[in-house]
Amino acid sequence: MSLFSDNIRTLRARHKISQEKLAESLCITRGRYVKYEDGTSEAPYDILKKIAHYYHISIDLLLSVDLRKIDTEDLLKLENNRLVLPIMVDREGENFIEVVTQKVKAGYLNGYADPEYIENLQQISLPFLGPGKHRGFPVEGDSMPPHEDGSIIIGRYVESLGEVLDGKTYIFITKSEGMVYKRLNKNKKNALILESDNRLYPNYEVKASDVLEIWEYVCNIGRSDMKPKVSEPVSVEKMFLELKREISEMKESIKK
Repeated sequence: MSLFSDNIRTLRARHKISQEKLAESLCITRGRYVKYEDGTSEAPYDILKKIAHYYHISIDLLLSVDLRKIDTEDLLKLENNRLVLPIMVDREGENFIEVVTQKVKAGYLNGYADPEYIENLQQISLPFLGPGKHRGFPVEGDSMPPHEDGSIIIGRYVESLGEVLDGKTYIFITKSEGMVYKRLNKNKKNALILESDNRLYPNYEVKASDVLEIWEYVCNIGRSDMKPKVSEPVSVEKMFLELKREISEMKESIKK
């Protein structure tokens, strides 16, 4: 018996639908559907897609999350059935802001679609943020001043790549780089160029297909009250690195 089999049996029971009626909606025989539900046969992609659309839930959750343990009404449904995002709500139905602390950051790449993982994150409430789903992420290093190491960036969930804008900052969750906070440059087809505000860090490219989640910067939570640092003379090493970066960018622009 597979997790998928358990999930489709659970969903059918919750919706009080007979196997025969569901099979008819999927344009297959009841006998064929029963094999998917009892785990003796694997559903091909076209059937997975039909089942996902029938229940308005993502294929990813059908295959990887135990739906017996959660109420599917507690999931944030996005248009065109692209994704179902796990969220936590209070008794009044207001969204909590889950905070991904340094302690649990390493597990986010595997747990971002797991309601049990999301449920165990620390939670805060910031009523002034307005509409949208928000989540907090930790800042690491010095690549994105003035946000300091240890601060928390609050991001608003972005539903599609079409919403992102050049020049704005986002938290990107990607398969290859994990969790990063960068400024966006979309000037390349089928890829995103991620930039650091600290010019000593080089830009790098991420394929659109590599992106799992995008969260638009909304606000920063930090503890530092330090005054801005007075500009110091630029070291020879820094000047060399800056010159090297500019030469590299010029070469890239010539290739285009």
